[in-house]
Amino acid sequence: MSLLLGAVVALNPIGLDFLHSAFFAGEQLARNIAQPIVLTALAVMVLAVMLEWLVRSFLVKRRARGAP
Repeated sequence: MSLLLGAVVALNPIGLDFLHSAFFAGEQLARNIAQPIVLTALAVMVLAVMLEWLVRSFLVKRRARGAP
């Protein structure tokens, strides 16, 4: 679910424009401002996806054991 939310945020027109300004902008100032923001958001999304995966795998293992 969090991976889908991250894709929706990144692939809307504003998100695509921000990604473009972070890595492909002609001005160094625009890249210097946008890159840390994009990389931080990417790190937060990776952390959220991993946390969701851990919780889901824990719940699946718990259900497989037969715990209520």
